[in-house]
Amino acid sequence: MKPYLYKDHFIGLSKIQKIKRNPWYFFHSTSLLIGVDQLLLFSVLGFVSDYINIIMVMVCILCDGALKVGVGNAIFSAECSHSFHFNCIASYVKYGNRICPTCDAKWKDIPFTGPPNPTVGQATIVPSQLNSTPRQRFPLRTKFLSSEPSVFSDDDPLDMHSSLASNDISIVRFIDINTHTEFPAIQRSISQEKFHILINLKAHVTDKNQVHSHMSQTSRAPIDLVTVLDISGSMKGTKIQLLKRAMGFVIDNLGPSDRLSVISFSSNARRLFPLLLMTGSGKQHALQAVNSLVADGETVIVGGLKKGAKVIEDRKYKNPVCSIMLLSDGQDSFSKRINLKDISRLQIPVHTFGFGADHDPNMLHSIAEGSKGTFSFIEAEGLIQDAFAQCIGGLLSVVVQDLQVHVHSLDPCVCLSQLKAGSYSAYLTGDNQTGSVDIGDMYADEERDFLVLVNIPVVTNGNSNDQMKLVSVWCDYKDPFTKESVTTEAVEVKLQRPEMVNEDMVVSIEVDRQKNRLQVAEALSKSRAAAERGDLATAMSIIDSCRMQMSDTASMHAGDRFSHELDLELQEVRSRMETRKIYESTGRGFLLSGMISHSRQLATARGDSIESSSSFSQAYQTTSMSNMVLLSRQSLRDVPPPNSSDQQ
Repeated sequence: MKPYLYKDHFIGLSKIQKIKRNPWYFFHSTSLLIGVDQLLLFSVLGFVSDYINIIMVMVCILCDGALKVGVGNAIFSAECSHSFHFNCIASYVKYGNRICPTCDAKWKDIPFTGPPNPTVGQATIVPSQLNSTPRQRFPLRTKFLSSEPSVFSDDDPLDMHSSLASNDISIVRFIDINTHTEFPAIQRSISQEKFHILINLKAHVTDKNQVHSHMSQTSRAPIDLVTVLDISGSMKGTKIQLLKRAMGFVIDNLGPSDRLSVISFSSNARRLFPLLLMTGSGKQHALQAVNSLVADGETVIVGGLKKGAKVIEDRKYKNPVCSIMLLSDGQDSFSKRINLKDISRLQIPVHTFGFGADHDPNMLHSIAEGSKGTFSFIEAEGLIQDAFAQCIGGLLSVVVQDLQVHVHSLDPCVCLSQLKAGSYSAYLTGDNQTGSVDIGDMYADEERDFLVLVNIPVVTNGNSNDQMKLVSVWCDYKDPFTKESVTTEAVEVKLQRPEMVNEDMVVSIEVDRQKNRLQVAEALSKSRAAAERGDLATAMSIIDSCRMQMSDTASMHAGDRFSHELDLELQEVRSRMETRKIYESTGRGFLLSGMISHSRQLATARGDSIESSSSFSQAYQTTSMSNMVLLSRQSLRDVPPPNSSDQQ
């Protein structure tokens, strides 16, 4: 639309846009007052038809849809005289908004949809209200829907005051190192190859001024989070509403030092807004933008991910923690493969979420694996918020970064033969005397277990009470607040070497448990390869063989809970391989989510539940994660499910 000029009245594009959103602005603007004679003249000149069309077509500012009476959409008229689709405004006020998005008027009367009695066990999702934070109204369109800059360096400056508060000396962050040997003793006259040593690492954070042990905003590192959201046509109806509510929960639980940017993708990818601090006004911006999303078009996953990575790469300021969350319910319409070199180069963990039975688990798993993130398989639509909650529960509790664990032999005759680290990068020196594992970030209360295999020589001297020093273990990591490198004290691993050992000596349950975990991860990988070749019989046979071997281990005989849960998961994987149709609809996603979880020892959501009864999703879940999931569940109470007829 071109601007119009009549005598002294210049009608610019900005005012044309205001007229489109609120036609009565045409009459209230002093610069646009036009008399009857002028209208007649405009008609003669052919201009008035444009203004009449503007006046006659009213638009809902929240979705850009026409406000037409009698086409099946209820219309809500606010006390300030502005009108909106009832479904749009009901969702808008549900997120805590009480200010007219058109004129900034503060509303007293708001629409309310009375909740029906929810069906028992039905998942219903809504973010908690943001009333605790004073709200400030900002124009939606000028902030979010303007043309994108070529460089995404328009991110909000960091809140340095909050960052300094996080350096409080009362907050202590550290790594605890524990070790276990496969057996407590080995006879002096015997040598043994591939003797297992377990290294257990646990991240801790302690606030000396806090009575409670939960993470506070000042005891954790602030995050730059980019969410990449699928809004293609297959997300219409209930799915898009569940996604909006899940994003509302994420926004609600970010702190004022955290920053968020949202990318949406369908046939094209676009940035809704830059990295914004999640202050009261930032949350208001984010909620309005997310609530304006409309599902339509095809699916361009790769384009959405690239744009999300660009937000991270181009940012002018950097919070200590950075991550991408990507959700999709479909197959990429334009590309079946993705080049992960750029993502790997940026070292951004991408946590992917496959939504429903029609998503592409192979692509989402590849993205997560290549970026050192996680892949969650959300089988039940109602669990999307819980899956997001578990993920951000971890991301909002990072206490150490760039963690490396080092192992060094304390005896020239004790050689390191192997480091079993799952999918983490492990290194051994040429002389087999030193090794290391790259771990990266760790969340509060999170644990990592690694097995070191060493060759034990015969003892030729010393008395029967001698202890043999095997290896020393220490860690290097970066404090996310001070950026300083920290090196822990070395822990020595020793082994008793008596003349004789008890015949009833048993293997360490801790060591045996981790051997089972690694065996299951390997079996899942081999089974997947067979299934992808179309050989489901071999895939199920690999699972059966792993279960049989594990059933005869010391930890299973001792009733170890974790080993028992591994066996239950193998049974579930096998049940999802009985037919090709079952495998492709749910088996593949379930298997891949479990595979990445056990190989990286990270919590993922998989299956149709994140309840405490589901052992699959409880593995590796930290206190911060479980607390966030609990908060999500509490926010669902007495809230009706989204209306499936709502196509926004």
